[in-house]
Parts: sequence; C-alpha cells; structure tokens
Amino acid sequence: MSNSKQAIIKATHLSKVYHTEAVDTVALNDVSFEINKGEFVAIMGPSGSGKSTLMHILGALDRPTAGEYILDGESVENLSDDALSDIRNRKIGFVFQAYNLLPRTTALRNVMLPMSYGGIAKEKQQPAAEKYLTMVGLSDRMWHTSNQLSGGQQQRVAIARSLVMNPAILLADEPTGNIASHQAAEIMNIFQDLNEQGHTIVMITHEPDIAEHAKRIIHILDGRIDKDGNDHKQRRIAGR
Repeated sequence: MSNSKQAIIKATHLSKVYHTEAVDTVALNDVSFEINKGEFVAIMGPSGSGKSTLMHILGALDRPTAGEYILDGESVENLSDDALSDIRNRKIGFVFQAYNLLPRTTALRNVMLPMSYGGIAKEKQQPAAEKYLTMVGLSDRMWHTSNQLSGGQQQRVAIARSLVMNPAILLADEPTGNIASHQAAEIMNIFQDLNEQGHTIVMITHEPDIAEHAKRIIHILDGRIDKDGNDHKQRRIAGR
C-alpha cells in the first residue's frame, strides 16, 4: 500500500445485529469500504438506514457483530472496553451535533480538556488550545464561556477541541444539525479548509446539501452501501 493511498479506515464485511427476545434487527449487513488518509467522506442515509450504527462502530463506541474494522493500522472489533476507550482518545476527534461543551467554562478551557485527560504537559495545553481556536476563527472569543457563544461558535469550539490531540480522523456526527443555515455554511468551510490541510474527515449527515461539501459520499440504505463515489463533484464540474 503506497503512502499516497494509505487506508486509514478499513471496514471488511461489517454486520451489526441487535438481539431482543422478540426479534433480531439487522442494522448493518455485510458493509465493506476503505477511507484513505486525507479524504473527506460523507456517510448519508435516511433515518433507520444504519448510518448511526456505522458511525458508532467507526468511532469505537460499539463493536460489530461480525466483520473486521481496522483504524489507522489497529484492529478494533475485538478490543476490550478499556482498549476501545484508549483508541478513541488517541485516534479519533469527535464533533457532535450537541457540541458537548461545559456551559460555564471558557472556550479555551473546553479545548484544553482532552489534553488534560490525555496527559499532555500543562505548559503545552494553552498554546495548543489558542492555536486551534485561532484556526477556527475564534481568537477573540477564547475567554468567553460556552453559554455566551452562538451555536455556530460553539461548534467551532468543538472542532478546535477535536483537533488538539492530533487524531487520525475527525468524526463529525450531524455537525450542522443544531445551527442556522449561514452558520452551517461557515462550519462546512472550516471542514473543507481542514481537509485541504491534510485532515481526514468522516461526516455523518442526512442532509444532501451538507454531504455535497465532502469529496466522496457513501450512501447507506437498509444496512447496506447503496452508492459510493464522487458523482456529485463531477456533476458540479459539468454544471449539471
């Protein structure tokens, strides 16, 4: 495998079945794909399609019932809970729809939190947090608490926080779901800029106009991959 086409995510025959006394529900059914380092991929599908289940597996928040998942060279599917937690901390930067910020804590402190948990030397934490907050356009809002920021600004803080541990991938789950359309466009511009800088981004969304900011779209339907490609970019180039 060449460096230019290094698979940072490799999913092979992933399936997920939820067992209850009454019925077995197949959420994912024999899903295989690769995502290379430096890609910006949207995973989209309607409610109940399996995209959220896939997101939980890719984020090491859940395990598949069958199949293999390799994240940045590490096999994930059989890890213990502690090992899953460790790989999440080391390899994945999360951006959630609900921001998950501490409300009465400054943007700076919110961004520093993962470094505190990750054992980063104290003197390195604030300079790194300032760097990433500046990168997302919040150099003048660092000392504002989360509840003093707009939804779009809070999501920028969450993006800065997701970057501070230098993760292998950024995993964004419906990142524009709670913000106004003009703020959503700004957030997607930030993701595109980060991708241009070399960050690998995997974004879960049900919104076609948001998915089209990615370079590649994987469509999930009824637990399977329905389509996978960059036709939307080719259509845009051709002027549709």
